[in-house]
Amino acid sequence: MMATLAKPTLIDHLRETGAQVLTDAQTLDFFAHDIWSRGADLAAVVRPSDKHQLAAAVGAATAAGHPVVPRGGGWSYTGGYTQDLPGAVLFDMGAMNRVLEINETDMTVTVEAGCTWKTLNEALAPKGLRTPMWGTLSGIRATIGGGMSQNSIFFGTGQHGTAVKNVLALEMVKADGTLMKVGCDYLRPYGPDLVGLFLADNGAMGLKATITMQLIPEAVGHGYATFAFDTAEQQLAASTAIARAGLASECFGFDPHLNAIRMKRDSLAADARQLVGMMKKQGGILKGLKEGAKVALAGRDFLKDAKFSLHVMTEGRNQPAADADLAAVRQIALENGGREVENTIPKIVRANPFGPATMILSPGGDRWVPVHGVVRNRDAAKVFNAVAKLYDDNKELMDKHGIFHGSLIATIGASAVVVEPCLYWPDARNPVIDDAVPDDHLAKLPTHAHDAEVWAAVCHIKDQLVDLLFAMGTVHMQIARTYRYLDSLDPASLALLKAVKAEVDPHGLMNPGSLGLAKAG
Repeated sequence: MMATLAKPTLIDHLRETGAQVLTDAQTLDFFAHDIWSRGADLAAVVRPSDKHQLAAAVGAATAAGHPVVPRGGGWSYTGGYTQDLPGAVLFDMGAMNRVLEINETDMTVTVEAGCTWKTLNEALAPKGLRTPMWGTLSGIRATIGGGMSQNSIFFGTGQHGTAVKNVLALEMVKADGTLMKVGCDYLRPYGPDLVGLFLADNGAMGLKATITMQLIPEAVGHGYATFAFDTAEQQLAASTAIARAGLASECFGFDPHLNAIRMKRDSLAADARQLVGMMKKQGGILKGLKEGAKVALAGRDFLKDAKFSLHVMTEGRNQPAADADLAAVRQIALENGGREVENTIPKIVRANPFGPATMILSPGGDRWVPVHGVVRNRDAAKVFNAVAKLYDDNKELMDKHGIFHGSLIATIGASAVVVEPCLYWPDARNPVIDDAVPDDHLAKLPTHAHDAEVWAAVCHIKDQLVDLLFAMGTVHMQIARTYRYLDSLDPASLALLKAVKAEVDPHGLMNPGSLGLAKAG
């Protein structure tokens, strides 16, 4: 069991704020992990229940010289909150999970930073509203504060970009415990965009307390299509053309390796049940039953001959609008060498957007870690092929250690594509994985022992991917402690960033090391 790193006076001061303070060894060990790895030992875990407790506890920790670090749903795999040095106070935002105000007149919503995407969407659904980008695939636990720190993508991203574009205003806690409001709650920006300084920052600039976002009406019409392609070039040409035309709310695809994993992973019976429920809402009981039957009939073999797949969702104010966009999508896909196949995957993703976290283990119980680069449309195929060559160059090492791979692509607005290679390898699970994956799913999976040689090989390939993506000029979300962000800045921009960090966190105690910025002291 690890030693307690906190002085009794620190714990006393933290508890005086009214927040819950945890110092037992099991809790400290759990929160020292993310999905990828374990960081240094923590001094305490604090669970504030409101912004005032949060601010007071941050001030108490830093006054005692301890670094502070925010944690949302714990979905980081890039070192978003794991620490390089022992002694940090971690703030678990899970108790600050309320939707504070839904303003239907001004079309805004304000939430606490620990509110999950699932919770927000359940609150907005009865009113027929949503945010433009409305959640991540991990939204059952992933928090909105984490999404704004990591610059998350997925639902709505095809037309509306990343999560941070939703934000109008923030309440932030600075490293000294000052509670500060930035932005105007109905217009962004008002003057220089101070809100943007605290978004996509991976918690390096401050700790988010509340977030005010724009609302839009929920779509009424929906369309779904899946296409198979023989080459990555065809798939990427189609997806970027769809993105430029603004046709898809979501446009994502898999390479052959990820296709195979996806087809093994999901439960067909569960898919059909979820789809029936969604289609009942969208078009009545009969439509739901028909769609559920189509999923069952298609089975898991509809992509068996597909080398590359592309899954597209359209939406509109009415069904004819969604259908018209889908017809344009279909024409683009076919012109680029695609052939239409059963649209099971996009329908299922839309039917259960915030499903259980089964994706962080392979169907064989292997560990998973993604790496990604966001590229210009014109560079997507070049980057994808460079990643494929890196795998070929490492084939002997990967085969020796049972490391396999698959890649996802997804469009972001009209101009960018994310290329996300994923690594899978046999390894022991960690506490965060065991907590995130449902027990009934874990019970079906084999377990593996940790092997230091295999782990070293995975780290080696992961580092090569990061360096390759940097060399090719890609940019990143969830930068944290993984990507070479500072190396990508010109000297004047780097100086400005460091000056802002020094102003809001002069002693380097706010999530030290995140973004590559100065560590504590």
